[in-house]
Amino acid sequence: MVKYSDNEIDDLINETKKLSLDWKSKIKLNLSQKGASREGGFEIVGENQNRFRVILRQSRFNDLDFSIILGVYPQGSNKPFRLKRYDGKSHEHTNTIERETFYDFHIHTATERYQVYGNGEEDKYAQPTDRFIDFSEALKCMLADCGFIKPDNSQMEIQLFS
Repeated sequence: MVKYSDNEIDDLINETKKLSLDWKSKIKLNLSQKGASREGGFEIVGENQNRFRVILRQSRFNDLDFSIILGVYPQGSNKPFRLKRYDGKSHEHTNTIERETFYDFHIHTATERYQVYGNGEEDKYAQPTDRFIDFSEALKCMLADCGFIKPDNSQMEIQLFS
């Protein structure tokens, strides 16, 4: 079942999302250690009143094992639909429909095709990237790619899991 068309996915990704002055401190306050990973996140409402969740996960043992996810809550649901996911170079990835496999940093994007043929994994499709090499750079990419607006005095030094 398709929840969002490719055009709707693009619109949600690009919807303006204004970060509050204290957005980084909210992540740290919600930071928890869950097994072998540290996790955090925050929610934000976009300019079109869509409710988004950013989920941050990083391995405590392998700096290259991380995910930064942008999700949106579909109307009437408490489970985020994953729009974008920025993953570290910790595992091999395969785009099952295209039968492409690679081992690199990569960016997942939800698609109509994978909603239908991706075994329920809307963001299964990914492309390798050289735009980031660590967690902090991946977070900067996600914020830049996904319509986030930082407050004027916000610094981009992101040391969340130090």
